[in-house]
Amino acid sequence: MNSQKLSLFSFIFSALFIAFAVGFIVREFKLFPYKVYAEAVKGFEKIRDSSSQKLPWYYARPRKPFSNIANDSSEINPGLTLVTRISKQRQISADIIDLQGNIIHQWKVDWFKLWPDAKHIPEKDIPREQPGTHIHGAVVMNNGDLIFNFENKGLIRLNRDSEVVWRLPYMTHHSVHHHDDGNIWVSGRKNHNKQISRLPHLYPPFYEDTILVVSPEGKILKEWNVADILRDNGHLGLLYLGTLNDRSTALRDKTDIFHLNDVEPFSNQFKEGFFTRGDVLVSLRNINTVFVFNSETNKIKYMSIGQFVRQHDPDFIDGNTFSVFDNNNDNTINKELNKSRIVVVSAKENTHEVYFEGSIERPFFTNIMGKHQWLPNGNVLITDPLSGRGFEINQEKNIVWQYVNYVDEGVIGLVEQVDRLPIEYNQVFPTQK
Repeated sequence: MNSQKLSLFSFIFSALFIAFAVGFIVREFKLFPYKVYAEAVKGFEKIRDSSSQKLPWYYARPRKPFSNIANDSSEINPGLTLVTRISKQRQISADIIDLQGNIIHQWKVDWFKLWPDAKHIPEKDIPREQPGTHIHGAVVMNNGDLIFNFENKGLIRLNRDSEVVWRLPYMTHHSVHHHDDGNIWVSGRKNHNKQISRLPHLYPPFYEDTILVVSPEGKILKEWNVADILRDNGHLGLLYLGTLNDRSTALRDKTDIFHLNDVEPFSNQFKEGFFTRGDVLVSLRNINTVFVFNSETNKIKYMSIGQFVRQHDPDFIDGNTFSVFDNNNDNTINKELNKSRIVVVSAKENTHEVYFEGSIERPFFTNIMGKHQWLPNGNVLITDPLSGRGFEINQEKNIVWQYVNYVDEGVIGLVEQVDRLPIEYNQVFPTQK
């Protein structure tokens, strides 16, 4: 009897062990029936979220109502504003609005119609339902065309009638910068399913971060690999921020080591100082690093590590300084104490100064994304994505203009970018009378 019980116990234990081992292997190496399992999990999550009325990540219910801003102050920097957002019914929207929030122009943006056969994207990343993806990084050209990233899906140019001018089948994301010479600078990534000797710190599948210069016609003119820049400048350790796998020198489960989220060249309109022509400002969120390298020599001339927490959108201010959208996402337990910041960095003096930050009385915090823009009158226009708004502060740090993306009663939608256009764009998009 004891022998029979022992045999039964051994059989059950062995079956459970084999089931666990097989499940681990299937999940780890994405073998059959991994895809079936993954789709089933997604279906269950949709049913669960629907029954619990849980909102998708790009919609939210603000904890507190936003203060009313009249948007008629003489201190507002004049001009039309580009707003990219998730609007009602899970739609992607790209709008030109006036200072009162009226839509002056709108592009029709639908991933499934504009890019129906995207073969450059890994199958696991191909969108299945609306909105599919979202806009992250956009610029308006002086003829009314819009160039933007479908986040991690590709760069596309639409004319003012929402017709495709060209598509760049490259996994671009986060930032699009229109340089003085007319070219477009953009963050990119390549997907790798095999380990490669040039990137021994990464174990497949992983993404390789790249910096691209793209012509107005959609052609790649130049490309850099971020890991190569860091390695060639003696910063090899930044490639290995994590626990090494026992059986190799690769970082497992670290498919996004750097999370490149912004590239911006030094403007030809600035007087040179510590920074000069050809310098490029780069943000690496996941290692809390911002650096400047020269695009001709590939030499890093300035680097800040650990002064920000998961930052975004560094912008040159002049020849010696730049500013950073510091998300300051330190996972504070008391959420009311979370506060994002705009920080000004002097490379010449090697100092960091907080220019603006959120507070309990004036909430401002987003744990992901974020942009800011210095305006000609000295104001700063800030995009607060997960709060679904953009707001402009004057030099006394008072809010003088605000846009909130309401999609339903008590519900706001994601706002990726709020960008004030030069005054000459009033002629490109004339206000309807």
